[in-house]
Amino acid sequence: MKRTIIITGIIAGLTIIALIIFNKILTPKDTSGMFAEAIRGNFEITVSTTGELLAEKSVEIKCPEIAQRRDVHSASIKITDLVPEGTEVKEGDYVGTLDRTEFDNTLKDYKERLVTFHANLDMALLDTAITMNNMRDQIANQIHTVEEAEITLKNSKYETPTTIRQAEIDLDKARRNLEQLRRSYTLRDAQTRTNIRHLKSIIARYERRVADYEAVLEGFVITAPSSGMVIYKRDRFGNKRKVGSSIDPHDRVVATLPDLSSMISKVYISEIEVSRVKPGQLVNITVDAFPTKSFTGSVMTVANIGEKLANSDSKVFEVLIKIDGSDLSLRPSMTTNNKIIIKTLDNVTYIPNDCVHTGVDSIPVVYTKNGLKHIVVLGESNDKDVVVEKGLEPGTILYIGTPENLDEFRLTGKELISIIRERQNAKRTLNGNKG
Repeated sequence: MKRTIIITGIIAGLTIIALIIFNKILTPKDTSGMFAEAIRGNFEITVSTTGELLAEKSVEIKCPEIAQRRDVHSASIKITDLVPEGTEVKEGDYVGTLDRTEFDNTLKDYKERLVTFHANLDMALLDTAITMNNMRDQIANQIHTVEEAEITLKNSKYETPTTIRQAEIDLDKARRNLEQLRRSYTLRDAQTRTNIRHLKSIIARYERRVADYEAVLEGFVITAPSSGMVIYKRDRFGNKRKVGSSIDPHDRVVATLPDLSSMISKVYISEIEVSRVKPGQLVNITVDAFPTKSFTGSVMTVANIGEKLANSDSKVFEVLIKIDGSDLSLRPSMTTNNKIIIKTLDNVTYIPNDCVHTGVDSIPVVYTKNGLKHIVVLGESNDKDVVVEKGLEPGTILYIGTPENLDEFRLTGKELISIIRERQNAKRTLNGNKG
């Protein structure tokens, strides 16, 4: 009985194993994604990069002009309030407020000084009036003294010589005193006028400072110069200006009101590829916010001087791309994907880059579904595909990646090796000359 049960179990186990093996044999292997076809058609050589949308034209929202006012000084001004980015505003609407603390304190100090200088001027004018009036009285009295001395001298002509001489001395003394008083009056008048002019010039200077600070402070409540959407301004480091940011008096832009009817995509191209990018080249553009939409554009400008971006050691060049037409759904700062079409090759055969394999001999080959290992002469490429100039017919089915059992593939196209070597040597020579 036990022997029968054991034999039955063994037979059942073998049956299950056989069914599993048979099922694996009959189940078709999923080969989708393993193969690709050599295609004949137009081939685009492109440079792809991400970028950011900007308005081609915009109206700047600025803080008050300070650098041009010689009596107003400040290293920077902080933003204390700012409407949220993306806010729609009309002309004259509130946008933000700047920190008044430093300017209010300075204005208060100037006003207090101005009151003091006005009081000093009033006192100087009063003192001058009293002093000059007294000096004029002294001169008038001295004129009478001179007249009296002249009369005394005239009446002494019948007196003794000594008396006449004394009268002459008294007259000369009186005249000299009068002349001295007149000179003192002239000097004091000039001195007091100078002092008063100096006080008035100081007052005028402080009045101008007060007026300048009051004019500047009027602009500390920022309003929109026109209608539009508020977009925060980026400083030279790429940081957006927001509440708490400092504004340099020489760069007064707080935010902008972009013209959404004309947009550009700002991208950065590596120094390796920038020589291929030229103004006027066509560009295919997509926007992350609208994945189903596509746009076209053209290269506007290519920077002549490279720059280093944050967290990067390599140099890049700024490229501006003008987007064709107008789409008001596009907004500044949206992320773009840009494919710059360097040139188009007509009626060529091309395959995915992943189909090409290169060994230690630097000879490129492809593996076909029918078991052949083709040596191929490659042409230009883009980020996905490469042109095959010789060694492959359109429609050929190729392995993507490396197939199994490489030894079973038959090598063809050995006659192309000389062409490949010749091109490789020519490239080395060219690179050597450049070096």
